Amino acid sequence: MNFVHIADMHFDAPFTSLSSLENMGDIRRLEQRKIFKKVIDFIKENEIGYLFISGDLYENEYIRLSTIEYINNLFKEIPNTRIFISPGNHDPYMKGTYYDTFKFADNVHIFKGGIERVETEDANIYGMGFNSFSMSNSEISQFILPISYKPNVFVVHCDLNGGRDKNGIEYNPVTEARLKLFNFDYIAMGHIHKTNYRKDKNIIYPGSPISFGFDELGEHGMVVGQLEKGRLESAFIKLDEREFVEFELNIEGVLSKEDLVEQISALELEENKMYKVILVGSRNFEIDTREILKLVSLKNVLKIKDETFLNYDLEAIAKENNIKGIFVREAMQLLEKGKYSEKEIIRAIEIGLEVM
Repeated sequence: MNFVHIADMHFDAPFTSLSSLENMGDIRRLEQRKIFKKVIDFIKENEIGYLFISGDLYENEYIRLSTIEYINNLFKEIPNTRIFISPGNHDPYMKGTYYDTFKFADNVHIFKGGIERVETEDANIYGMGFNSFSMSNSEISQFILPISYKPNVFVVHCDLNGGRDKNGIEYNPVTEARLKLFNFDYIAMGHIHKTNYRKDKNIIYPGSPISFGFDELGEHGMVVGQLEKGRLESAFIKLDEREFVEFELNIEGVLSKEDLVEQISALELEENKMYKVILVGSRNFEIDTREILKLVSLKNVLKIKDETFLNYDLEAIAKENNIKGIFVREAMQLLEKGKYSEKEIIRAIEIGLEVM
């Protein structure tokens, strides 16, 4: 059996980290559709038998009926492909949601809750779905995989080796050791937006097919595979033509706002990449990153972050017999004791000296 595995499309997501930039949220939503169409076209061209969607296909809070119809019309274009959807924490199967009320194409199977098994001519497809926006103590901990001569696939939205988030919420946490005990031939996971793909692994996050910002660096795409009992061949295929990249720019020696704008505007950057420029080093003037960004002529520089520090002669100030000297000496003593990082101490000194 051959398959395509995707997860975390998040259709109609607001692209919060990019929404402050002119039209970028709308542009990425259009590119989101383009990428999903690429998945469907690949399936048609290569006569793929199975499509596994491991949760967060859409954003329950923002999804529109027109988008659901768009997705379903594409599903109808691949009638010979069996589609299995495991609802996640952003698109749970709940009463009144589109998974509950909308009539999806006949080739679509949606897992509605606890672990469910669907036997096909090629494989046993297991799956489970979120039925709320979080999940704890799922059936995974008690599950036992029956013996079968067919390949066994598990489609699941889960937090591998995870626990509670900063708000104390769990998203179906499960350990890799536990999953390995089941002896599934392939485990199609969703939830983490960065892929963990390796050719020798069968417990796979494909990552999100599209990057949602600078906290999701690297390539984004899908996993394709050929599966037989006990044998898996797979590959990762990049889908997102844009890539988010961040790099540091040392501005030591730059003397003015105008010089900085010219230096950034003169950078040779790749057209299909979106950049975040992190300013580092000592600075000789105050920096307003929003103002600098407006003046930079490169449209694919989306963000500028200031991590510079003022160009103080700390050794000279530490020798002064005044409040500034005492403050700097005591701060440097904390650095020597290893209580704080050099970056933290320098920033604290900078803030203190500015106040004084």
